[in-house]
Amino acid sequence: MTDPNPTNHNQTTLLEPGRSQAYESRWNQLKAGFVDEPRTAVHGADSLVGEVLDELQRVFREQRAELEQDLDDNASTEDLRRALGQYRGMIDRLLAV
Repeated sequence: MTDPNPTNHNQTTLLEPGRSQAYESRWNQLKAGFVDEPRTAVHGADSLVGEVLDELQRVFREQRAELEQDLDDNASTEDLRRALGQYRGMIDRLLAV
């Protein structure tokens, strides 16, 4: 059984660093624009939060689907042990938010 995303289990953010940085940059632009256009900044922030939530959902659903496809009735105890560890990593990341 392979790790669906081995580099993500110990990272600080839930998304790839490049994606996190892009969202952070957009957030900084929204904050900077608040003084001149507060309503636009708030609408943009709402949209940004929605995009981040959608991406997080997609990332975790893909990882879960990949993990599930490797678990069938023929999975060994070692495969199941690794799967449980991967699920633990997912739960840890989700609860760290």
